[in-house]
Amino acid sequence: MVRKFLYIMAVLVVLLLAGAVALVLWSDSLTKIAFVPTAKFTPQRALAANVYDDPAMWIARPGLGAKDPSHWLPPGFKPEATTLPAAVFFIHPTSYLEKAQWNAPLDDAKSRDLAETFVRGMASAFNASPDLWAPRYRQAAFGAFLTDEPQANEAIDAAYADVLLAFDAFVAGTAKDQPIVLAGHSQGALHLKRLLRDRVAGTPLAKRIAAVYAIGWPISLGHDLQMMGLPACARDDQPGCVVSWLSFAEPADNHMLLESYAARPGLDGKPVGGSAFLCTNPLTGAAGGQAEAKANLGTLVPDLEKKTGALIPAMVPARCGPDGFLYIGDPPKMGPYVGPGNNYHVYDIPLFWANLRADVAKRVAAWQANQQH
Repeated sequence: MVRKFLYIMAVLVVLLLAGAVALVLWSDSLTKIAFVPTAKFTPQRALAANVYDDPAMWIARPGLGAKDPSHWLPPGFKPEATTLPAAVFFIHPTSYLEKAQWNAPLDDAKSRDLAETFVRGMASAFNASPDLWAPRYRQAAFGAFLTDEPQANEAIDAAYADVLLAFDAFVAGTAKDQPIVLAGHSQGALHLKRLLRDRVAGTPLAKRIAAVYAIGWPISLGHDLQMMGLPACARDDQPGCVVSWLSFAEPADNHMLLESYAARPGLDGKPVGGSAFLCTNPLTGAAGGQAEAKANLGTLVPDLEKKTGALIPAMVPARCGPDGFLYIGDPPKMGPYVGPGNNYHVYDIPLFWANLRADVAKRVAAWQANQQH
């Protein structure tokens, strides 16, 4: 009996090892099989021009009260004595993980709940502003970013059309002399860089932009930034500029992200493969460089089950590598959603939650000072 048990255990160990090897060798293929939609793409009907007048189309916006997840703060955190005078537009990352459709239905319960979790953990870094807006939109499915099929681009374009409508409603709802902060993560950052090209660059609205946080999506220095109409942030007291980073612990394997980056053209329509992309160090607010963990004002370590988190200072360092990625040293314990190759993509903002909050305040203050001069 004991010998039979040991035999079974040995077989299980071999199977587990084989599975681990398969995951390493074919992780790209397995990921695509798991997430890329198999359904035919269904063109999305255009939303009504005034659809974002409806508060139900927003995860966060002024007037939602206790229903607004962006109002959340970590336990024990003391908010600033004064509010941030800027209006904030935040585009949440992908929360639709299903294969059934290329675009998330607005009433999909799972994706709505996850989007609200993202807004709670990410947009809360901007909630010193009482004027924070985060739209619901028919986001492209997660699998759309794992394939070069034509349906993927159609799904991303459909999602972007919703974001443009929401942005126009946001601008209409703000004072004409009010500074604006634009932020997005992952899919949200992809839409944000297009939005800057199509709605901000070369327009009077550009003068109102206090800061742009396009986090978790590569911003090509040669093919995106000029089209966005704003420079990269070179220092922490610079307003009207772009901040971006992509987080990896070490040892890092970022080949999947680089392949995805190279597969899509830049905002100028040209291939971006091999071109450098922006890395802002969130601990210094400057482009490039490194900082020790002691410079980290607070990492938001999430407790997803209880929908809360703890703010822990001096937990994570940051170093912009020569390849444009942000390296955070040994893998910190953040939760179960670390991607292949030590990709901390899901935690890009929580890793530096308190520094990001301070960075926003500093850039908005610098914007105000420029207006006075």
